[in-house]
Amino acid sequence: MMKFLELFYSFLKIGLFTFGGGYAMIPIIEREVIHRKQWIEEQEFFDLLTLAQSAPGPISLNASVFVGYKMYGYRGALAALLGVALPSFLIILIVAIFFSQIRENPIVDAAFKGMRPVVVALMFAPVVGLAKGMVWWAMAVAGAVALAVWSFGFSPIYLLIIAAVAGLLWAARRGKEVER
Repeated sequence: MMKFLELFYSFLKIGLFTFGGGYAMIPIIEREVIHRKQWIEEQEFFDLLTLAQSAPGPISLNASVFVGYKMYGYRGALAALLGVALPSFLIILIVAIFFSQIRENPIVDAAFKGMRPVVVALMFAPVVGLAKGMVWWAMAVAGAVALAVWSFGFSPIYLLIIAAVAGLLWAARRGKEVER
């Protein structure tokens, strides 16, 4: 029971003290599960992060579910999910109740404008972290995919499917080379 509470509490802290959405949570999740708790290895985290990005839904929720599941199965996934989602749910509930009263408040507006650059930096940090181990051609592919999505409006879903098939073909070809 204590292991589930520890998992819940770790993700509760992440959910409570992270502003800016899922991508802003990634460096904090990484620090907690790799460096502080040493629950999983860095490469395994990046693999889980890739899977979390590919799955439907917010990346922070997916990442928490995958880490929780990796640690303690379905109950771990539930504990991590509840921990990371509960603060946002409660804050949104409170904001929704009082939204009409704070909507035009200049202090609230100033706070959000002040947080915007930090949120952008927190969203950029996972990109740098994921790019650390990439070879030049993988970075070129990442740049081409970003250009295809932003400039030409290509669907990321189709690009993910193409990338998955290319990865499978590459692995199959590589497996045949190893057999020789």
